[in-house]
Amino acid sequence: MSDWGKLAAALAEELIAAGKLRSPEWQAAVRSVPRHELVPVHYTMDPHTGDWHAHHTADDLTRVYSNTALFVLPGGLSSTSMPGLMTRMLETIDVQEGHRVLEIGAGTGYNAALLSHRLGSENVYSMDIEAGLIELARERLAHIGYHPTLVAADGAHGLPQHAPYDRIIATCSVPAIPWAWVRQIREEGLILADVKIGKQAGNLVLLRRNGQRAEGRFDPTYGSFMGIRRDGDTYQRSRAAPASRHRDSAQQRITTLDLTRPWEHTAFWFFAHTALPPGTSFSLRGDGPDQPPRNTVLHAPDSSWCEVREDPDNGIRQVWEAGPHPLWRIIEDTHTAWVRLGKPGWERFGLTATPDRQFIWLDTPDCQHTWPLG
Repeated sequence: MSDWGKLAAALAEELIAAGKLRSPEWQAAVRSVPRHELVPVHYTMDPHTGDWHAHHTADDLTRVYSNTALFVLPGGLSSTSMPGLMTRMLETIDVQEGHRVLEIGAGTGYNAALLSHRLGSENVYSMDIEAGLIELARERLAHIGYHPTLVAADGAHGLPQHAPYDRIIATCSVPAIPWAWVRQIREEGLILADVKIGKQAGNLVLLRRNGQRAEGRFDPTYGSFMGIRRDGDTYQRSRAAPASRHRDSAQQRITTLDLTRPWEHTAFWFFAHTALPPGTSFSLRGDGPDQPPRNTVLHAPDSSWCEVREDPDNGIRQVWEAGPHPLWRIIEDTHTAWVRLGKPGWERFGLTATPDRQFIWLDTPDCQHTWPLG
């Protein structure tokens, strides 16, 4: 067995042990696909200078056959995801022999290679907005014997010319499910996508088509991808506009909520975004110019912001809030509601998409707790 073959086999064993790779068919795919051929170069950022440095995969095969995401363009503009996340998603969509699969977000082509090994290249379609990435993926996939259909196009539109598909899998995040994907999936077909209604606020959701409706639950385990990239993007989330955030111009108060860095509590952070202004994001700030960034800062495009001191004094933290929306007050109120609902985790959240609307629900689609998406 070649060096890379031994490493690919070891990667498969690592994913099996972690519970991310169960079926013999996908195990064989991981052992058989030479990932290093698809990722000949990857990039890392120096945390001190912000400079990006290229690394040739041939110099360190161990890294490319680890359960690690790798940046394949400088600046972090494109990456190949953790193999464990890919295999978990591939097993979730439950493909069968003869199924036709559309992948949104071709990237390096590694996922397309795994699909091609499992289903045959003729049943695999993959797209990416970056024409250069598509050409590289096509060339490298052909070199290792795979020839899926690769198209450079806007992923939100899908590929209607090759529809219908049995499965659609998106390796990029969207703030709502493009209805084009639902139109292009067969009846009872499955769509697996990362729905993010805010920065890190969302998760993988598996939808099944039933007529003019696609519906399903969020994955119990958190997963995340870069946002979909589009020209003139209606799906791309807005960034918070720069704003002056001086404490002396804000209202000061106290909070007893023990929830620093709320975005690390992923199901609650998602729930909170049903009430936070669209585009609310977060960062960290120090108490002074020479202090490490530890305080939580939330900021929205409408210039609303808040800062919450990291260290409590007898369970009490200082809060500064300004702008049209009291962001930390919203966090407090939604946390109270979340606790009242039993602190629901991802397994209780679901999503329904129709031609006219999309909404999030808790426990069942017809329950009293629903929130419009977007």
